[in-house]
Amino acid sequence: MIAKRGHYGAFLQEEWDLLQRMILLANEKLSVPITCKIRVFPEIDRTVKYAQMLEKAGCQLLTVHGRTKEQKGPLAGVASWEHIQAVRKAVSIPVFANGNIQCLSDVEECIRKTGVHGVMSAEGNLHNPALFEGRNPLVWEMAEEYLEIVQKHPCPLSYVRAHLFKLWHHTLQVYQQLREELAKVKTLEGIVDVNRELKLRCQEEIANQKEGEKPKEGLPFFHWICQPYVRPGPKERCRKNGASGTEKGARGKRALEEEEDGNSELLSKNKQKKKLRNPNKSFDPSFPAKYAKCDQCGNPKGNKCVFNMCRGCCKKRAFKETADCPGHGLLFKTKYEKSLSWQNSQRTIERAATGSAERKGPGTPAPGMPDLHKAPAKRLQIVRKSNKPKPDQAILRDNLKLRCSIRPYETSHGIHRSTGTQKAK
Repeated sequence: MIAKRGHYGAFLQEEWDLLQRMILLANEKLSVPITCKIRVFPEIDRTVKYAQMLEKAGCQLLTVHGRTKEQKGPLAGVASWEHIQAVRKAVSIPVFANGNIQCLSDVEECIRKTGVHGVMSAEGNLHNPALFEGRNPLVWEMAEEYLEIVQKHPCPLSYVRAHLFKLWHHTLQVYQQLREELAKVKTLEGIVDVNRELKLRCQEEIANQKEGEKPKEGLPFFHWICQPYVRPGPKERCRKNGASGTEKGARGKRALEEEEDGNSELLSKNKQKKKLRNPNKSFDPSFPAKYAKCDQCGNPKGNKCVFNMCRGCCKKRAFKETADCPGHGLLFKTKYEKSLSWQNSQRTIERAATGSAERKGPGTPAPGMPDLHKAPAKRLQIVRKSNKPKPDQAILRDNLKLRCSIRPYETSHGIHRSTGTQKAK
């Protein structure tokens, strides 16, 4: 959904002219080889033409994911190696394959069947980082090695948590409480503690294991061993949720619900919540929407928007064009005009102050500024400590009378302050 709204990734595969211009520009501006990764169309012929167009535009290495853009989540299904094989035969540049790679034997089989030059793996490599080594190590060995790397090269905690959820996937289905702790922990030290606890639980389970005991849940290995995770399809997930549902009717993240008319519909967790609030709500795409759509992205538009857009698209356009949209409370134009008006008023005040100061002379201060010539001078009084004994009150009184008897100096008559006599001219 994010790629669809952002208009990138596999959702660009319908705009061949745009992709061609992008690759041509990248080839012109960059000194490194241009590589592309694509998903396939349902039709093999169209996929081949798509790959040939990218090669002609300047792509120098092409990775083909053998699934369509609709095949994701519980609808992922099996990747088509036939599409990849057809592309490999139709182009002259190196081709890599992606999809259905869960172990090293899958890598060898994919190269043999498709003739590609290399293989990529995403989900399989996340669940078993030793996939390309051809081994299935203990989960905590890989987890501890990964955490050591994180301590040397820090990264956001969400990345670390996501990796450990993949590594410990099968074990966390057994120890649900530790799964919740791993989801809530806020520090790297806390994640290390949860990882250590998972390791201890698995080691206790190994110590109490009976001879001849086989893995549960249909797994090829015990849950503490790195192994691939095969995502169940919608029908399998629906049956599983129906068979093992809790008393409260809890459903999986992508549960499948049966509608009253018998048609099945894949509902996300968010849609399920909306369905509980409004049982009559329908998510059937064949029904027309009850709201006006945004001209840009298809989200509900604002009823009073001047651009007939949703708030997000309206904000981008209003900012770009310096316009107002009262319906969404966006006032870019008004604020810009106020800013210009304030700047002009400040310039006017500065010019008036400068002109007034020039007319009155250099010694005249500007309006609002203090007159330094008239300001009383501040004298610094230095108090020095003395070891002499303090004089009594009588001596202080006599000194005060003596000081008061001396007249202050008068500049016009030239009278000296200390003696009270007139200076000789």
